[in-house]
Amino acid sequence: MTQDCLFCKIANQLIPADIVFEDEQVIAFRDISPQAPVHQIVIPRRHITTINDVTTEDRALLGHMLFTATRLAAEQNLSEPGYRLIMNCNQDGGQTVFHIHMHLLGGRQLTHLG
Repeated sequence: MTQDCLFCKIANQLIPADIVFEDEQVIAFRDISPQAPVHQIVIPRRHITTINDVTTEDRALLGHMLFTATRLAAEQNLSEPGYRLIMNCNQDGGQTVFHIHMHLLGGRQLTHLG
C-alpha cells in the first residue's frame, strides 16, 4: 500500500466506497463522478502506479481485472447492448489517480472515439 494513494485506501477499507465486487486480487466500486449510468472502477489490491509499470508477472492480474469487468458488465445486462472498458496512463492519457484501474462504462449509447 502506498500511504497517499486514494485507491490503496479504498482497497484496504480505510475510506468508504460503494463496492460492487471484491476478491483476493481486485476490488470494484462505483465511480463517485459517473460518466454513464453504469460507471464502475476495477482496481488491483496491490499498488501499481501506471500501466507502464506492469511486468510479465502482472499478466494474470491484468487478465483477472478484464475478466472481472466483463463479468460485472454481464451481471448488469450490458453484454449485448455493449459497454466500454478504459485504462488511462499518465497525465496526457487522462490518468488522475496513480494506481492502475479500469473503468467500466455502459447503460447508454457511448460516443465513438476517434
